[in-house]
Amino acid sequence: MGRLLYAEDYEKGSRHDLGSHKVTAEEITAFGRTYDPQPYHLDEEAGRASSFGGLIASGWNTAAIWMRLYVTTLLPDAAAEGTVEGSPGVDELRFLHPVRPGDVLTGTCEIVASLPSLSAPDFRIIRNRGRLLNADGAEVLTLILNARFRCRPKNS
Repeated sequence: MGRLLYAEDYEKGSRHDLGSHKVTAEEITAFGRTYDPQPYHLDEEAGRASSFGGLIASGWNTAAIWMRLYVTTLLPDAAAEGTVEGSPGVDELRFLHPVRPGDVLTGTCEIVASLPSLSAPDFRIIRNRGRLLNADGAEVLTLILNARFRCRPKNS
């Protein structure tokens, strides 16, 4: 762990590469069986019979991939934390293109705002525009994540 990063370290307009993830058929079907058992998330043949023309990942699976990249890349050194009252949440979540086995998804995050927390003066809400792109550069997912970050202590 490096230097702890506070809300003030995440400047509006800064962009962060979150790395990549290669999607597998096994991942798609396991997630589908557990969380989104629609036929085109469970079986290649059922996917071919659908308008998708093959097995595709659940949009929720795709969102979980972005979140994993965000957490493992951006948060290890961050003073970010939720609250017992709940998370500030996600806005504008869009599933734009099907994700298929073998797709390599690359995540990005751009800080679009830093807002004072209305419930805790020692925190700020960092609004992040998240994106997942496939190897062709097409956006497969976009979202706005509102994350709660601790402000830098006054004595540091």
